Amino acid sequence: MIPIQIVREDLTRFIVENFLFGMQDGLSADDSFLEKGIIDSTSILELILHLEKTYGFGIEDSDLIPDNLDSINRLAAFVQRKQLAVRQGSYQSAS
Repeated sequence: MIPIQIVREDLTRFIVENFLFGMQDGLSADDSFLEKGIIDSTSILELILHLEKTYGFGIEDSDLIPDNLDSINRLAAFVQRKQLAVRQGSYQSAS
């Protein structure tokens, strides 16, 4: 399992490069992507693809809730839970 700090760094880099166009000023790990207008419906698809490819698990429709995806810290915790589930064999990894 990838350490949560490494996951946070990767997710921060991905968000900054793809949605903030390199401008990280004022973004904290707890900022809501929705409230700050960082992610829209198209962006969420890009984020999901990144998560699946980078971390090797599939994302179900039931996973698509703000508690999982609406900040860097929430995303990192979500990735950790999914990786643990894959590791324990209770979740199918993405192919």
